[in-house]
Amino acid sequence: MASSKTATKPPQDAAGAGASDLVSVEAGLDALDSIVAQHTSLGQALRQKALPPLLGLLLVLAVWQGAYSLHVTTAYKLPSPADVWSSLGDLWTAGTLFEIIWTSVWRGLSGFLAAVAIGTPIGLIVARVKPVRAALGPVLSGLQSLPSVAWVPAAVIWLGINDSMMYAVILLGAVPSIANGLVAGIDQVPPLFLRAGRTLGASGLVGARHVLLPAALPGYLAGLKQGWAFSWRSLMAAELVASSPDLGIGLGRYLENQREFSDMAGVLLGIILILFVGIAIELLVFSPIERRVLRNRGLLAAAR
Repeated sequence: MASSKTATKPPQDAAGAGASDLVSVEAGLDALDSIVAQHTSLGQALRQKALPPLLGLLLVLAVWQGAYSLHVTTAYKLPSPADVWSSLGDLWTAGTLFEIIWTSVWRGLSGFLAAVAIGTPIGLIVARVKPVRAALGPVLSGLQSLPSVAWVPAAVIWLGINDSMMYAVILLGAVPSIANGLVAGIDQVPPLFLRAGRTLGASGLVGARHVLLPAALPGYLAGLKQGWAFSWRSLMAAELVASSPDLGIGLGRYLENQREFSDMAGVLLGIILILFVGIAIELLVFSPIERRVLRNRGLLAAAR
């Protein structure tokens, strides 16, 4: 009688194959998680980072100079880049260039920091307390869409023409934007994070500090950037409208003074300086913070 034998795979072979598959999967995951930093030379970094904006600036200057040379309009309305450069040299020679810039920068930054201190708790409360959100959410959205210059006449009547009026206009323009940015960031936090925090004992202010704010940081950072933009615009609106010897001369007041003197070169210089400060704050303050936050969350390649 012939005996039939069924070939079965030894348990050791099956275990070995499973272990091999597990090792392969782990190796694949490690390869996905690892980010190879690509070190670039100084020349390559300059070509990638500095050359494009430099070419853009040269293009703008070329178009500007071309419009001036072709007499598209009168020189009174459109001075040449050399005329604007001459106005900058006059401020430098008089020793007032940095004083004018610093007057506005100090007001803008100090007002922005005050807006952060006020807007952050407001955003937390609005985001986490439903009755408060129902009552104040539409108000914050409406205030954010209100032009900052609309607050200047009211602030002058309330506080007079002084620094307090300037800061009031900045706060009224920036606080709603910062609060709304934080609310949007909190709305995007997965509920699992909050439940895990409560399980570990992080509730109330401790949970807000260690769970809620870090999880909402990308949206909050976007609100901070927008809050700075509103702070800067609000300040320029206040300086344009309000004039007093006690306030000194900031960029907005310098711009309005040149308009009163019918000095178009000075007007364009004021616009360029206001734009320069806004770009400088973005590049020196917010861009490094944003890159660090995104890189720590794995959303930005290390070579970027």
